[in-house]
Amino acid sequence: MKFKENETIELKKSTSELKEAIISISSILNKHGKGTVYFGIEDDGKVVGQQIGKSTVKDISKWITDHIDPKIYPDIKVQKIVGKDCIVINFNGHENLYSAFGRFYLRAGDENKKLSTKEVERLIAKKQNYIYSWGFQVSEIPVSVVDVPAIRAFIKKGREAGRISCAFDTARNVLNKLNLVKGNKLLNAGKVLFCKNNSLEVRAAIFATNEKTTFLDIQLFKGTLFDLINQCEAYIKEHINWSAEIVGFKRVETPEVPVNAVREAIVNSLCHRDFDNLGGNEIAIYKNRIEIYNPGQFPYDYSPDDFIRGKEKSLPRNPLIADTFYLTKDIEKWGSGLKRISDECRVSGVKVEFNKIKSGFVVIFYRPQIEKGIEKVGDEGVNEGVNEGVKFPLEYIRKNPGKRAPYIAGMLKVPLKTLERWLKKLKAKGKIKYEGSSKTGGYYVVGQ
Repeated sequence: MKFKENETIELKKSTSELKEAIISISSILNKHGKGTVYFGIEDDGKVVGQQIGKSTVKDISKWITDHIDPKIYPDIKVQKIVGKDCIVINFNGHENLYSAFGRFYLRAGDENKKLSTKEVERLIAKKQNYIYSWGFQVSEIPVSVVDVPAIRAFIKKGREAGRISCAFDTARNVLNKLNLVKGNKLLNAGKVLFCKNNSLEVRAAIFATNEKTTFLDIQLFKGTLFDLINQCEAYIKEHINWSAEIVGFKRVETPEVPVNAVREAIVNSLCHRDFDNLGGNEIAIYKNRIEIYNPGQFPYDYSPDDFIRGKEKSLPRNPLIADTFYLTKDIEKWGSGLKRISDECRVSGVKVEFNKIKSGFVVIFYRPQIEKGIEKVGDEGVNEGVNEGVKFPLEYIRKNPGKRAPYIAGMLKVPLKTLERWLKKLKAKGKIKYEGSSKTGGYYVVGQ
């Protein structure tokens, strides 16, 4: 394994550099909220080992506790690395700002930058306006009522993503590893991640025009954060237009807006929301656009473009939730969400906007016009004659009369639901008819 210093990892040859290590810990906490320090590894990555005495770990713990303010209690352990004893310190903390030996530092690459008084004031202002401690507060929900199937599904997804190596043993052990419990109670972050009995909700609606006046459908989604991601994504995918083209004998469906970008926006919306805000997240589907609203302010003194251009590092409002989403790849890479949305939309030719508003943050996908000659999947009418997509099953029925829908769907290799929509359109236009009983009958072309 090759070791290299970066913004969250510090390498020290020995505990003779403990003071410098403590400065690095405070510096990393102020930038990222968590990190790791190794003793026994030189700054070029060479493992040299660390002499371990009876009180070495205890002395390191005391020095960290005495000289970092507010206090932190890191995980310190002795670990064999390429056959040599090393000390590994994993630490985290989410207070506004940490000092080391009475001074404030901020990580910049693999260095620790000492902050001036003005820089300290500015950093505090940024964090107070964005990162907050709600997720770390203890909820009223006991660990015993956690949704165990949800935790099992989480572990399975994380293992498939390659970011979780352990298998499921008990719900309590998983929650402990994720730092989502205190005593016998879930932290607030644990409650919304793995307990259906929470106050979370997302309102979703389809509007008849480009204004929020007459709605055609309205839904209220509840459940864990993972449930809400899936429900919101399914709702949008169900109510957007999908163009369909037949390439050879294969049907290719393309959404009017990139669904990967939509999912990314949903995840960001839920992960970075302000949970103290009584208003919930919202999804609004208009004739010309789709809006995903998050009741949480965008980071103070930042713009969406800062993150799209990669100028700034990740700044999660809810670190424990972000850490959990990262393990399942619901967050692909720290600080990359807006850039991924922007890139997906640019490739798809879809206009997207990121709007900071007084009550929160909105991602807007503008719906393009569907080109003529391409089937608009989900459209209940067939406007003029029979379009190219629907002609495909029509020709099949003409050549193979009397077949039932499941058989036709299997032969054409399309979902049964999709085929049933096609058949409904063809029947509405008087192109086909169904003859016989529900078990033995089949479809025929009218006038054949």
